[in-house]
Amino acid sequence: MSWDSYIDNLIAQTKDASGTAHSDKACIIGLDGGAAWTSAGHGCALKLQGTEGANIARCFKSKDFTAFQAGGILAEGTKYQFLREEDGKLVLGKKKDHGAITLQCSKTAIVIAHTAEGCQQGNSNKGVGVIADYLESLGM
Repeated sequence: MSWDSYIDNLIAQTKDASGTAHSDKACIIGLDGGAAWTSAGHGCALKLQGTEGANIARCFKSKDFTAFQAGGILAEGTKYQFLREEDGKLVLGKKKDHGAITLQCSKTAIVIAHTAEGCQQGNSNKGVGVIADYLESLGM
């Protein structure tokens, strides 16, 4: 099963009434260890570097987000300022002139999307939520 189609689905879920997609990149990683489920070859792949996936997974697995609060959220080599965490499942970050990042976990995965600068993070949150909730409904 190719997980890459979930990137297309997520981005489609972020479209507003005018048809503008608010997420431009996305990926899914495993909650255990942060291994990529989606491939870097997808045109809209969010490409985590080095230990970024493992670090994100460690925070979600332990539900301890102090590393994000202290050092930001690293994705694609960019450090996003930690905005907030909700229920140990949703994390939001932002970087001036670089957009925003939304991360939400299910039972076994973390869905991550980037919001393009000038777009609405709330739309990305919706898209990430749709995919994470779907995976959760499958017991994943």
